[in-house]
Amino acid sequence: MPANPPSAPPPEPVLFEAVSTPNRSLHRGLFLLLAGATLLWATAGGTVFVLIGAWPVMGFLGLESVLALTLVALHHRWSGRAREVVRLAGGRLTVRRMDGLGRQMQASMDPYWAQVELTEREGLALVQRDRRIAIGAYLSEAEKADLAAALREVLAAYRRPSFDNPQLREN
Repeated sequence: MPANPPSAPPPEPVLFEAVSTPNRSLHRGLFLLLAGATLLWATAGGTVFVLIGAWPVMGFLGLESVLALTLVALHHRWSGRAREVVRLAGGRLTVRRMDGLGRQMQASMDPYWAQVELTEREGLALVQRDRRIAIGAYLSEAEKADLAAALREVLAAYRRPSFDNPQLREN
């Protein structure tokens, strides 16, 4: 009988995690409405140009309409992949960012020394000495303020751990 392989230590608990994604308000029905309106506009405009004898314009109107709809669809698809994750686990405060093309950036810092900074000019950032990691690019101002408050609270709780000593419990 094969021996059981040594088990890996249990993963560190996640103390905080915030995921932000870009706003995606264009769902399938709205895209079809946009496509219909664009193609209707191109057809009506092309008909006018055909009637006045400028028939080559019809092809260009159709081509630019298809190009515009393709770009809108690609942007919608790319924005669906973009995300930013701020996580406090395993004694590290980590920011992972992935853009729509799949490129990833990851930075981490010691949560004991990290400060949350929210300014009107610079936006929301995690700061540790001279290092600054901007976060919350996809968030509104109110959401940035909420995230800043939550991060400040969780970092303060991390810095003052509570210890459970059974000898000090009241019976």
